[in-house]
Amino acid sequence: MALLGREFIAAPDTSKGQIVYKWPDHNIRKFTRCIVEPDAVAVFMSQGQVMGTLLSGHHQLDAKELPFLGMFVDWATNSNAFKAELYFVGIRDFPNLRFGGRLDEVQDPQTGLIVTLRTFGEFALRVIDAPKLLLNLVGTVDVTNNDAITAWVTQQLLKVTRTAVTTQLMSGAWPILGLSVHTPEIELAAKQAADRELTDYGISITRLGNLDINLDDDDNARLKKLAGDTAYSRLAGGFLQAAQAEALQGAGEGMAKGGEGVTPMFFGAGMGLAGQMMQAPAQAPYNPPPPGPGFAGGGPGFTQPPQQQAPPPAQAPPPAQAPPPAQVPAQVPAQAPAGTAPAGMTECGNCHSPVQVGSKFCPECGTATQKHCTNCNASLAPTAKFCAECGTPANPPAS
Repeated sequence: MALLGREFIAAPDTSKGQIVYKWPDHNIRKFTRCIVEPDAVAVFMSQGQVMGTLLSGHHQLDAKELPFLGMFVDWATNSNAFKAELYFVGIRDFPNLRFGGRLDEVQDPQTGLIVTLRTFGEFALRVIDAPKLLLNLVGTVDVTNNDAITAWVTQQLLKVTRTAVTTQLMSGAWPILGLSVHTPEIELAAKQAADRELTDYGISITRLGNLDINLDDDDNARLKKLAGDTAYSRLAGGFLQAAQAEALQGAGEGMAKGGEGVTPMFFGAGMGLAGQMMQAPAQAPYNPPPPGPGFAGGGPGFTQPPQQQAPPPAQAPPPAQAPPPAQVPAQVPAQAPAGTAPAGMTECGNCHSPVQVGSKFCPECGTATQKHCTNCNASLAPTAKFCAECGTPANPPAS
């Protein structure tokens, strides 16, 4: 038999890139030499149980040197062979393994938009416990490629990266635009979390690099447009002013092309907007809003303008109080017209100055304020023109 002629067992060169290589024969001849490469270990299994492992080097398969081999001696061959499954497991780093996919839909803390995040990156893994890998993940099947192992590791990396990133974003600690600033923190957190998930499978992540977290193409375009519109509106003095300027610019471009696409209605609307723009500075001066939180790596971003409070209602001025009598002459003009004396005052018949009611003489010219009728001697008011008793004129015409 070809089996009896075999003198050594080793993983072929064509399987050097495999994490797990299963030796095709279950009957292993006694005293056969097993060659284990420095970057691998040999694992013997029988009936689903790990019987023993061999580290790197040349080993003679004999129960005297390797006592665990005695547990699966094939008695049908007169104890000249061992009936077991032999696996060569690589324990070196397996680099340049790619992972990526959709992370989650999150709300941008700067703009309030719902966006979809994706991640892409590379990692390297190493088997730190070959028996755990065979028992808990690979099993006793013939593993011809590494997809069965790397696909599981990729899912675990995606899961822990999703948790690490979304936790920081939803708490507001990180912005969405400019996440590359936090790449070292993300890589460290994802690597530590992945190692905790993979320890039961005997695998460790030795390197996580070239990590890129980006937005879906449509969401990326929306955020960029919003950032541009925000910066343009701030330069124009506000969103309304920016919209008016854009409308006028569109109308101007249409008129420059000979009026193509510019209807009279649109032109009239543009002229109306222009009139509003010309009147806006006279109605209310522009007060620039305070700088917003901003987009990472750029200028001030969108911010809600402060609510303008209505001015308090104007209060009516308190009623004027009558000045004291000593100050009245200084406040009333010397030549006050007739009938305009304030309350409690009368008018001098000679100089028309205000005179306190009850005074006998004018303080300005000394004219007597008490008059008597020349006919009946009845008392007359200083401004009376006729006697109330007999009707005689108070000031008879000069002869």
